[in-house]
Amino acid sequence: MLQVNKPTSEINRDFAEADGSPSQSLTSYLEVVRRQFPTMVAIASASVILALLYLFTAPPLFTSTASMVIDTRKVQLFQQQSVLGDIAVDSATVETQVEILKSDNISLAVIRDLHLIEDPEFTGPGVGLLGTIIGFVSDLFSDGRAPSEFEQTQKALERFQKNRTVTRLGLAYVMEIGFTSKDPAKAAKTANAIADAYIVDSLEAKYQATRRASIWLQDRIKELRTQASAAQKAVVDFKTANNIVDTGGRLMNEQQLAEVNSQLVLAHAATAEAKARMDRINDILKQEIPDASVADALKNETIVKLRGQYVDMASKESIWSMKYGSDHLAAVNLRRQMAEIKKNIIDELKRIQESYKSDYDIAVTREEAIKSSLANVVSESQLTNQAQVQLRELDSNAQSLQAMYDNFLQRYMESVQQQSFPITEARVISAATMPLKSSYPKALIILAASLLGGLMLAFGAAMARELTDQVFRTTSKVEDILGTNCIAILPALPALGSAAAPPGLAGRLSRKNNPQPDLLRYVVDNPLSRFSEAVRSVKVAVDLNAIVRENRVLATTSTLPNEGKSTLSTNLAQLMAHGGARVILVDADLRNPSLSRALVPDAKTGLVDVVAQKAKLEDVLVVDPETKLSILPAGTTSKLLHTNEILASKAMHALVTQLRAQFDYVVLDMPPMAPVVDVRVTSSFVDSFIFVVEWGKTKIDVVQHNLRGAPEIQDKLLGVILNKADTKALSRYESYHGRYYYQKYYARYGYVE
Repeated sequence: MLQVNKPTSEINRDFAEADGSPSQSLTSYLEVVRRQFPTMVAIASASVILALLYLFTAPPLFTSTASMVIDTRKVQLFQQQSVLGDIAVDSATVETQVEILKSDNISLAVIRDLHLIEDPEFTGPGVGLLGTIIGFVSDLFSDGRAPSEFEQTQKALERFQKNRTVTRLGLAYVMEIGFTSKDPAKAAKTANAIADAYIVDSLEAKYQATRRASIWLQDRIKELRTQASAAQKAVVDFKTANNIVDTGGRLMNEQQLAEVNSQLVLAHAATAEAKARMDRINDILKQEIPDASVADALKNETIVKLRGQYVDMASKESIWSMKYGSDHLAAVNLRRQMAEIKKNIIDELKRIQESYKSDYDIAVTREEAIKSSLANVVSESQLTNQAQVQLRELDSNAQSLQAMYDNFLQRYMESVQQQSFPITEARVISAATMPLKSSYPKALIILAASLLGGLMLAFGAAMARELTDQVFRTTSKVEDILGTNCIAILPALPALGSAAAPPGLAGRLSRKNNPQPDLLRYVVDNPLSRFSEAVRSVKVAVDLNAIVRENRVLATTSTLPNEGKSTLSTNLAQLMAHGGARVILVDADLRNPSLSRALVPDAKTGLVDVVAQKAKLEDVLVVDPETKLSILPAGTTSKLLHTNEILASKAMHALVTQLRAQFDYVVLDMPPMAPVVDVRVTSSFVDSFIFVVEWGKTKIDVVQHNLRGAPEIQDKLLGVILNKADTKALSRYESYHGRYYYQKYYARYGYVE
């Protein structure tokens, strides 16, 4: 059999290969835009229209900005440190000040100062059309009582914070305070008021903190004064109890010990010197006559004089002894004088010895006395040193308390000075001025945002429509989902006119007098229409399939009623008959023979009677005089309960075999598949089934379910016909199905849509 249901041509293979190309995703999105273009245009236009409406109704708003700096250079009027300590101004500190500016405390202060509760802009209905609507709705649901002062304040606070902006400029220590209002002067005044309120709040916070610190310092100073006095008194009492006296910053015991120690050193030196003199004099006494060096050392004039005399006499005695002999009287007298002089020298030396001995004894006695005094002083100093440990602890405690007292007293004096002149780190560097042009609404930005938002919303809606569009609209969707060919797409025809007229002369006359078209004869009345061209494509598919095997008995069916299968059956049969073929149209929809009611409303007998052998075939046939189409109506079917048994009977098989022999084409108008099972029993004598699906309406899952449950129909399925297509919308889904090509080609022949 010719596989017209499977697209295996080179063109289709090219399309299959193109599906995996990198540009396919972009192409698919463009296809979505093309298909949903009217919806997207409507949504985007609505968005722009709403933006324009808002621009026309929104009142102009003015924004004024003041600049404030957090000065990192601390102003010290009294050149002293703050009582509370100076906090380094860093990035976190600036961010903290920004939050303080945004606080309710600053906002409420400005609201009180400017009496904004009495301003309708802050307590009245909202600005603009939207605000008026919201205010009106709020009034409808309110209890009718007048709002309290607290409620008005909260409402004004909410509006105030909504219109106020506080931002930090980059990493600088500068903050911008902006305020938006309908009145430009009010915007500038309010922005400056926010800056002033912040400075006043900072000063007040520092004043209160300093005041609290001063009060605490007063109490602490009293306690420290008492503690310092008690500690100092304890030191004095301890010194008195332990006989500790300070002289020039030193203890008296220490001074005495140093003095006695010095005296002992001097006494010991004097004793040694005296002993040395005494030892020396003893050595001299051992000599007969002291030599000159000893005499000079003693520095005694008597000894020096006597020694001189002794030396002279000794010299004379030596001369006389040598001259006159040692026994000479003069020599003897000289020796006697020399002895007397020697005795005098020795006596003088002994006197000096006694003097030296006396000096030595005195020195020793004095040294012993000083040693005794030193021992007493050392004993007293040891006792004093033991008490000195506790004294130092008492003195250290007294000094610490005194230092704390002095420090707290100094802090208290600083706090008193700062209370009289508080200093803040913030200052206004640029005051807010009245703006010359409005800052809101920004027409270009709003229009651009509305257009962009509208396009995004439109694209989202388009994607949502695509994802939720579970119907057949394109031939490719039919082929991908059902795996069969989409033979043709039939456009939706105009409303039904007098389609119930019989196919006789009277019927033709009635159609001539009726301006509305007859849908069941549309291919005859409008042979150059697009509908007729689509029906011709169905006939071509039938003929091509007949090349492989016999394809003369055709059955048209659908999933649901009212999808146009009867219209297709009639027009296909009319087209074949009008072309000269012998064609019979059989109304096999025994449950609802709408085709018989439309074409042969007066027929009393038909298919049922022929199958039951109550009537002959030639007696019940009706022939259209214009196209020579033979019509076999259904007959009387109102009392039939098992129509499927009739269609599956041997008599029905025999009838179809007879029709196959007498006619070139047998077109069976079958019932829909979903409500009844009649179609499935006819697969044994039907050559091909033509499946009609209503374009853009019949759900995909319904079609899949019915075809999946009827494999015998799938095997003989010629293809799918998409019926009642909207040609305008179809051109967006498949451009090659647009009306332009038909209009251009058939324009000379009077093309009819």
